[in-house]
Amino acid sequence: GPVAPCLLVRRKLPTANEHWAKIFTTPLPILYHTIYLTIYDDHDIHRYAERVRNGQILLLKNRGFEFGEHYLSSLLRERKIPPQLLSRSFPFFSRGWMQTKQTISERTSDLQRLKARRNELNAKVRMLREELYHLQEPGSYVGEVIKQMGQKKVLVKINPEGKYVVDIDKDIDINDLKPNTRVALRNDSYTLHKILPTKVDPLVSLMKVEAVPDSTYDMIGGLEKQVMEIKEVIELPIKHPELFESLGVAQPKGVLLYGPPGTGKTLLARAVAHHTDCTFIRVSGAELVQKYIGEGSRMVRELFVMAREAAPSIIFMDEIDSIGQSRGLDGFEPSQNIKVIMATNRIDILDAALLRPGRIDRKIEFPHPNSENRVAILKIHSSKMNLLRNIDLFTIAEKMMNASGAECKAVCTEAGMFALRERRVHVTQEDFEMAVSKVMKKDGESNMSLQRLWK
Repeated sequence: GPVAPCLLVRRKLPTANEHWAKIFTTPLPILYHTIYLTIYDDHDIHRYAERVRNGQILLLKNRGFEFGEHYLSSLLRERKIPPQLLSRSFPFFSRGWMQTKQTISERTSDLQRLKARRNELNAKVRMLREELYHLQEPGSYVGEVIKQMGQKKVLVKINPEGKYVVDIDKDIDINDLKPNTRVALRNDSYTLHKILPTKVDPLVSLMKVEAVPDSTYDMIGGLEKQVMEIKEVIELPIKHPELFESLGVAQPKGVLLYGPPGTGKTLLARAVAHHTDCTFIRVSGAELVQKYIGEGSRMVRELFVMAREAAPSIIFMDEIDSIGQSRGLDGFEPSQNIKVIMATNRIDILDAALLRPGRIDRKIEFPHPNSENRVAILKIHSSKMNLLRNIDLFTIAEKMMNASGAECKAVCTEAGMFALRERRVHVTQEDFEMAVSKVMKKDGESNMSLQRLWK
């Protein structure tokens, strides 16, 4: 068991050291220091305790002991440190013990943080060395794979030099060399030694629509002719390309939808994407307008590169008049597996080269719906509404002269809002008439303001 400290200091120094060694297999300097400060205040005891403490600390320094948190815990667990010294009866012992553990914990956390920082710096050094190594390499030619020519050769196109059949480096897997893959060729032997990442602007990548649109052909009213034409140009070549091959007819590449706003152009494009198993890419012409010359054409080319990789795909370009003026679409060149649907409200300002046969094979007009078409649109948008039996949609359609499909939908929505304000669960004929007055009045006021502005 533990020996009283007074018995140790009253002995001679060698005997005291022997007793310390019996109690503590590996003496701890902090405990000796605490013994000196806590218990002894007599002059003789002070002198002997100081000599014992200094001798034990010197012994520990000579042996080179390294302390850690796990080491202190093991000393306490193996009872090499008397637990009585850490009880409340010896507060300075327990306080010193806790301070020592806290100091070791702080040093351990600092060491871990410095090790993590060292690993980060080492990784950065390795990355910089790799970049330096690549910068010191001779320049390479950038090409594009056309097709494979056997097990170890591919046909590569290098602009503006031409096409070459080149060898493949042993580290390159030929299965990764698909058509239109960007590669690097050595400048001395033209050996393909690296596969380059696709050069696509991040803004272009965000134009890809992951979810399939939920619009269907049943949601489109009064556009039977337009639906039939777009099925022939877009849906039929994608679903049944063998029909065109058997007839020897080239597949249509794209279609242009033009007409006033709100006539169903965007809705029809979304319906086509819903009925075809294709990657749908939606882009507005305003997103491709850049302040630097040539940036818009570059983004258009990268847009088609992304569509080619995700083929078969459909590109819907809304507001094409924003970039289709005066050679603004130099990079536009659709391929067989890429179908293009363009929409515009101003076909008169589009580039003539864009409208020529071979790029846009079909132009579909979307006029304002007539009375019968407005009735069909009203029936579609009011099919899920709780209507009274005496509602006459033909009368409502007659009152909406020159209204677009979007305005017909707005009338149904406003009629439901009128019923909601009066806490009713059904919509009446009067609700529709008030909705027509509200929607058409707003449109008339905007037209009057435009007329006054032009005057």
